[in-house]
Amino acid sequence: MICEPLELEYLAASIADLGYQVDILDMILEKRSLSELLAEFQPDLVAITGYITHVRIIKDMADNIKAWSSACLTVVGGVHAEVVPEDFQHHNLDAIICANGLSTFRDLLGRVMEGRSFLDLPGVWQEGKARPVKENTFSLPFPDRSKVARYRHRYYYLFHNPCALIKTSFGCPFQCNFCFCREITNHQYFERPLSEVMEELSQIPEQEIYIVDDNFLVNAERVLAFCQELEQRGLDKRFLIYGRADFIAAHPEVIRRFAANGLRAVIVGIESCLDQDLDRFNKKSSLAINEQAVAVLAEHQVDCYATLILGMDWSSADFRNLARWLRKMRLSFVNLQPFTPLKGTIAGEGYEEALRIPRSDYEKWDLAHLVLQPSQLSVAAYYWHIIKLYYAVTFRPSSMLSLLRRFGLAENIRLFLGSSRVTVQYFSKVLRNLRKTLK
Repeated sequence: MICEPLELEYLAASIADLGYQVDILDMILEKRSLSELLAEFQPDLVAITGYITHVRIIKDMADNIKAWSSACLTVVGGVHAEVVPEDFQHHNLDAIICANGLSTFRDLLGRVMEGRSFLDLPGVWQEGKARPVKENTFSLPFPDRSKVARYRHRYYYLFHNPCALIKTSFGCPFQCNFCFCREITNHQYFERPLSEVMEELSQIPEQEIYIVDDNFLVNAERVLAFCQELEQRGLDKRFLIYGRADFIAAHPEVIRRFAANGLRAVIVGIESCLDQDLDRFNKKSSLAINEQAVAVLAEHQVDCYATLILGMDWSSADFRNLARWLRKMRLSFVNLQPFTPLKGTIAGEGYEEALRIPRSDYEKWDLAHLVLQPSQLSVAAYYWHIIKLYYAVTFRPSSMLSLLRRFGLAENIRLFLGSSRVTVQYFSKVLRNLRKTLK
C-alpha cells in the first residue's frame, strides 16, 4: 500500500494565496536522492511529515538539509508530532508543530517573513509549554492534488488501484483504549459538511476512493445522506472505509444501500475472537457482534479487511483457535498486529520495564515487531505462528480462486509479490531470534 500524502496536499492548498512556490516530494516513491532534490529545488524551508516509524529518518533528513544549507528552515508535523512531539526533539529541526497544523504553519510563515521568532506560537511545541486547544472546525480549500500529479498513478491500497484519499470527519466518538487516532484530536469527533465533501469528491478523477476517516460509520443518517448525494450527482466511485462492527451489525440496510453505491470494502477492527479481549480493549462490542458484522458484509458482497490484535500471553492453542475462527468466518483479508503499547494511548501506559525493543528504535514500532516479550512462546515461535496464520487465511484455495476471478492475474501477482516481501521479513525475524536463543 502506498497512499497519497493528503496532509501535505492540504498544507499546500492552505498557503496557496501567500505567493510561495510549493512542491511536494513523495520520498517513498522518489528515485532521486534528497541531495539531488535539494540542489534542484533550492528550498528556503522544508516541511516534513511522517509516522512513528519515520522519526529517525526525519531527523536524518533534517541533518542532511542543514548540511546542504544551514539557512534552510526545517519543520516537522503530522500525527506523531501532534501526540508525541518530544520524540522529534533534535538540534536540526527548527520547529515541531504539535497542534492545529495548517493554521500554525501559516502563522509560522508569517513570522518568518517578518523576521520574528515563531517558537512562541501556540501550536509550535517547546518542552514545558502548555498545549493549545485543538481546532474542531475547518474552512479550508480542498487539497491541492496537482502537487503530486507525477506520483498519482502509483497510489494504491491492495486491489484499490489507483486510489485517492478523502477525509470527511476527524476523530472517533468511541473510546478503545489502544487507539492512537483518537489522541490526535484529544478525543473529539467532528464532521465536515456533507455538501463540502461531495464537492471535493466530484473533483477527484480516480474511481477508487479511500475514505480515511477514523470511523466513517458513526451516524446512519449521514451515511444514507452520503448515498443519496452519490445517486443525485451520478458519481460512480468505489469506496474503502474504516467502520465499526457494531454499526455494521445494527444497520444492514445502510450497508445494503452503500454497497449499491460503490462500497467495496470496510476495514473493521475485529481485534479478537474472544469476548474477554474485547472487554479489555474497551471495544464496547462482542464476538457475536463481530460475527454478525462479517455476515452482513458478505451478504452484500463487501470485503471485510479484518484487523486483529494478538495477545502477548498467547500459546500455540490461541493461534490455532484464531485460525479456526477466521476460516469459519471465511475472511480472506486480515492484518495481524502483536499488541503494541503505543506511547500516548491509555493501553500504552505501564510497560516501560517490560519492553524488549526500546521506544527509541522507532522503525520497529510498526505494529509488526514484538516490542514486548511473549509469556507463553519464544519470540521466534511467536513470529512463526504469525506466518502460519497468514498463510492459512490468505492461501486457502477457495479464497485464491475467488480473488483471481474478481481481480485478474496481474493484480494478484502484484499482491503476492508484496505479501512475499512481508513473509521474507517475518522469516528473517524468526531466524534472528532463533540464533539468539541458540547462543
